[in-house]
Formats: sequence, C-alpha cells, structure tokens
Amino acid sequence: MINLTFWEKVGQAAIYAFLILLSALCLFPFLYVVAVSVTPESEVLRRGVVIIPESVTLAAYKEVFTAHGIGQAYKITLFRTIVGTALNMLFTVIAAYPLSKKYLPGRSPFLLFIIFTMMFGGGLIPTYLLIRSLGLLNSPWVLIIPHLISAFNLVIVKGFFEQLPSEIEESARVDGASEIQTLWRIVLPLSLPVLATVSLFYAVAHWNSYFDAIVYINDTRLMPLQVVLRNILLNVQAQSAESLANTEYVSSFAVQMAAIVATTLPILFVYPFLQKHFTKGVLLGSVKG
Repeated sequence: MINLTFWEKVGQAAIYAFLILLSALCLFPFLYVVAVSVTPESEVLRRGVVIIPESVTLAAYKEVFTAHGIGQAYKITLFRTIVGTALNMLFTVIAAYPLSKKYLPGRSPFLLFIIFTMMFGGGLIPTYLLIRSLGLLNSPWVLIIPHLISAFNLVIVKGFFEQLPSEIEESARVDGASEIQTLWRIVLPLSLPVLATVSLFYAVAHWNSYFDAIVYINDTRLMPLQVVLRNILLNVQAQSAESLANTEYVSSFAVQMAAIVATTLPILFVYPFLQKHFTKGVLLGSVKG
C-alpha cells in the first residue's frame, strides 16, 4: 500500500470533488427532463426548476403513448433500427474487407469514388426521383435501402481491417480456409470493438432519423417514432384548454419532456452492453498507434 503525503491526499480529494461536480452537471439536464415529465404543471410553475417532484403524475406519458397511436411508430422504428443496422453492418463489412487488401485490382479508384461521395451528394430532387423510379415510396424499405452503407463508417472499418496482422490471415489460408471462412472465423472476432462502435453509429442514426420519412412517406401508419413525436408536440401545442376540458390538463412542455425520455431511454439501455467494446477499441488504438 502506497503511503500518500498530506498534500497528495488533498490533491486526490480535489480531483474526486471536481469529477463528482462535473458528473452532476452532466446528469442535471437529464434529471430535469425526467422530473418535469412526471411533475404536475402547477408545481413546475410554482417551483421553476424541479429535480425531485413533490407529487408525481404520468399524464404526459399517457398523452404520448395512448393518445396518438405511438405503438405503431415504435414498431416501425424498431424494424428500421434492427433490420437496418444488421444490413448496414453486412454490406459495410462485405465492402470494407476486400478494400482493405492492397493487392485488390482497382482499389484506388474505388476508394476515391467512396471518398468523393463524402464531400459531394446528388441532391434531394435527383435522389427523390431515383427512389420513386425504384418503387420505394411509401414503403418501410425506403428508410433502409438508400442508407445501406455510410462512406464514413466504411472507411473506419476498412482502416481497422488493415491494422490486423496479415500473418493471421496467411496462416488461415495455409490451413485451407477460404476468404469467407477467414473473414467469419478470424477477422470478425478480432474486430468486435470497431463492429460494436459502427453498429451503434448506425443504430443511433436510424433511431433519430426523421427527414427521409417526411420526404418519402405519406402513409401515417409507416411513420417512424421521431415523426410521430414531432406531430404530437405540434398537436399538443395547438390544443386549447377547452379541448382538454373533459380530461386532465397536460401542458405542452411536460409532453415535450416525456417525448424526449421516450426517445432517449432505448438508446441508453443499449449503450451499457457496448461500452466494454468501446473501451477495448480505445486500448487497441492506443497500442497500435
């Protein structure tokens, strides 16, 4: 056990106090959002800033989850996030693995083309015309297929594959493994940190996306969660006190906070399962750098 001097103990205590204060500052906005979402409006107006409510009401969550058919929106968003992320990773890995091989014929032009798409796009109108010609309008697949591969994520995965020792793949080929077997049994298990990181990038992008649904979908049954919540906020703000005379009055501000919680919690539940892969990825990058 290391014996610390008085000033070293004071320094450690100051560091811990600073970290605790910083953590509290980071948690305060989220705690405020959760508290306001379950606090009656009269208490919010009386107290101003609420962290621990004196009384609790779930009227805002009832307004969000029952009054606007949000269940179907959750199904569409879960379908988009799960299926979309799985297809994203499949196509990203399939494209990144061969591009990580320097002996691939035409590798440089392919990479130049991919990097070009990161800086220049086709525009909204040509993209809309293309999607319409493919028959994807008013289809849940329009939320997935146009975004199958992200050039940025592809470059990240390709770079990670390039850092893997070539001797491992060469030994697998000596043992008679094909390219697919090498990728599945050797490369992917060694690449879990980058795969988990990129998967979270894709999943968060799918979960938070709303603009493509507004442009390409007219059927309200196919609207994802973010669009439905946007409509909820607009409808609640437009409602008058007379229209809510027969029900418990719910302020638009409380509904906004409840909508934020409803859209944030699923991602927060997923993150702890991927945190260890983030930590491992940082360690791998520090060693190889």
